[in-house]
Amino acid sequence: MSTRRISSGVWIVVLLAAALAAISFLSVQASRNMPAKNTASAEPKPSAKPHPSATKPKTYKVPDDSGTGRRIVYSLSQKRVWLISESESAARTFTVWPGNVPPAEGKHPVTFRRAEGTGSDGVRIEHAVYFGTQSAFSNAVDGASPAPDSTVKTGAIRESVADGTALWDFATKGTLVHVVG
Repeated sequence: MSTRRISSGVWIVVLLAAALAAISFLSVQASRNMPAKNTASAEPKPSAKPHPSATKPKTYKVPDDSGTGRRIVYSLSQKRVWLISESESAARTFTVWPGNVPPAEGKHPVTFRRAEGTGSDGVRIEHAVYFGTQSAFSNAVDGASPAPDSTVKTGAIRESVADGTALWDFATKGTLVHVVG
């Protein structure tokens, strides 16, 4: 008695065809059982929660009385910076980590910029943008944002590396920094 062997390639083709037939059959059955679309019930029910990907990111309103025109707005209470374009739209906003010597409220022009160096707390920094009498935005080269040493008085206002680069590109000498409470 002779037995014929079926090659593994044939088995794979047969199994694949059977799987595709089963999927096709099930999808036809599922589409027949779908409820008809009713435009009156297309609105989500009030108790329905939106899908997490459908939620909008939180927006941060530029503080009132923060000037007009192209400027940087720094909110002491929110620990947040806005880069405002000439058209009055916020080009970027981000959180910052302030030092322990806050700048005075009001308008201050950018007076000096330093590409890299060492901060008053001994941390290697880059993109330092100075304004006011003793304040500067900068980012730590290593991206760290440690709490300021309470024994060292510093007006450093730190941001992330990406935000530091954006602020550096935006804050040319003479750009106004509006510090609000």
